[in-house]
Amino acid sequence: MAAWKSRGLRGSMLEEMVNITNNIYREKKLALIQKVPTPITPINIDKESRHITLAYFEQKSTVDYIGVVQGVPLCFDAKECAGDRFSLNNIHEHQIEFMKDFELQDGIAFLLIYFKKHETYYYLTYKMLLEFWDRARKGGRKSFRFDELDLSYEIKVQNGLCIHYLEQINKDLLEREKKV
Repeated sequence: MAAWKSRGLRGSMLEEMVNITNNIYREKKLALIQKVPTPITPINIDKESRHITLAYFEQKSTVDYIGVVQGVPLCFDAKECAGDRFSLNNIHEHQIEFMKDFELQDGIAFLLIYFKKHETYYYLTYKMLLEFWDRARKGGRKSFRFDELDLSYEIKVQNGLCIHYLEQINKDLLEREKKV
């Protein structure tokens, strides 16, 4: 089992915005998307703050979110990137395999990435993720650059909190239909 030490609130703002978005989607009956909890076994707990400071993962996690949008199953991971390059070290082989299996069941898998430097939320299709992943496995770069991305998959933020990614899911579905 791998040990986990808290790195504070890293990524918590992105996660909170995704959770707000998912709640809005549920209230409006557009989608039902849930955060997937990562099962952990606490080892050390700070008695004053009652926060877990050391824990072990009970199993490998798959993705951050899973759900359904108007009959279409989806899963995705939410990631943050400080600069122009997104390191593929942020993704694990078992996550790629889970996403592959999900896609084989006619689901949609993707990454939702926040590029802090560009203040941009981005929908990375599984197809594009796999292209970058395969390039790295063949000895290429172990990251991809912001300027390699198709900016038509940028996600618009509404009301300063809602990351409206349903439009990009629809774009992804339309692109898939064109290729059939």
